[in-house]
Amino acid sequence: MSDLETYRSTARAWLESVAPTFGRDARVGLSVEDDLALGRRYQRAKFDAGYAGINWPVDVGGQGLTHIEKLAFDTEEMVFGMPGGYFGISLGMPVPILIRFGADKDFMKERVLKALKGEEIWCQLFSEPAGGSDLAGLRTRAEVDGNGWKLNGQKLWTSWAQYCDYGVIVARTDPTVPKHKGLTYYWVDMKAPGVDVRPIKLAGGDSHVNEVFFDDVRLEDSQRMSPVGGGFAVAMTTLMIERYIATDSGGFGPHIDEFVDLARHTDLNGKPAIEDGRIRSTIARNYAMRSGLESITTRAMLMMRAGMEPGAEGSLNKLVAVRSRQKLSELALDLMGNSGFAFDAHASVKTDWAASWINAPTGRIAGGADEMLLNTIAERILGLPQDHRPDKGVPFNAIPA
Repeated sequence: MSDLETYRSTARAWLESVAPTFGRDARVGLSVEDDLALGRRYQRAKFDAGYAGINWPVDVGGQGLTHIEKLAFDTEEMVFGMPGGYFGISLGMPVPILIRFGADKDFMKERVLKALKGEEIWCQLFSEPAGGSDLAGLRTRAEVDGNGWKLNGQKLWTSWAQYCDYGVIVARTDPTVPKHKGLTYYWVDMKAPGVDVRPIKLAGGDSHVNEVFFDDVRLEDSQRMSPVGGGFAVAMTTLMIERYIATDSGGFGPHIDEFVDLARHTDLNGKPAIEDGRIRSTIARNYAMRSGLESITTRAMLMMRAGMEPGAEGSLNKLVAVRSRQKLSELALDLMGNSGFAFDAHASVKTDWAASWINAPTGRIAGGADEMLLNTIAERILGLPQDHRPDKGVPFNAIPA
């Protein structure tokens, strides 16, 4: 047995041992607040067992292993329905960016340890009402205020902001230069005076996303994580990480085995649906597609392991996976017939086809809308010419609102 197989086997055994306490069955009927409390306990258990910060440096509380071990653990963990979703963004993007760009090392180490233990949660404050996929079009502004900054504006679709302690944010600091060059990157205390978080109820019934308002919020210059005007580059690093953190060949919907099981136990024209050639073809195509996407992810992880930056292929992964999940969920509901209308707003999108289908459009927007991903694939993978951009090189304050 290889070292990786041994690691995977040990991780699976640990997950099986804690699943009765933290897994899918233990979470049934819990309120969001109680589920979050359970999630904090689970995150601390992961830390104590050596499964938090698997691929992070030892000197900041990580395990010092590679992205391959991290991927192996995540794959095993996914099966059990653990309450880790509250920490996915926090530990996936903002905290790694803090490790890389945080100026105050003591502050950074304290925050990283608390985040790894589930004691603190971070959010990512990027999208705005007038600047979603066009991040450089954002209008939230940070103005010099003594030896610090004053932050004003609005962010939108911020996941779990109502439970977050800190966040990373991009704001406009110079409107007189082209839009990509006038941005600066900061961390912000989500409990600071002037921060107002308002949850948004989604079609699926949950409220994990929020709009966040900033009214004269004070930022110290030590909270700046990029050169003044150099925030777009740090934001792109964050989004490049996101393309692989937000990676699941099933688009974060049910596993293909769930569909196979449904097809085995559902009648279609008087016989099990699994015997229908069209259903079997759908299963085969999905299996092949998911295997291909997993290969892209594995290659990206190997690149990072070798000290290289992964490319834009993560955009392809997210685009295809979530679209596929939506189509497969729709077919599953068609097979279920009238029983597919029995929607449960508290059901997991990983196991319930109705919940998966109704929440899929959110996944096609979060982390980059389909149209933006198509542009990224066209320009950065296929090498096609860029779209015409009339605002290119134009000072931001000269662009029509």
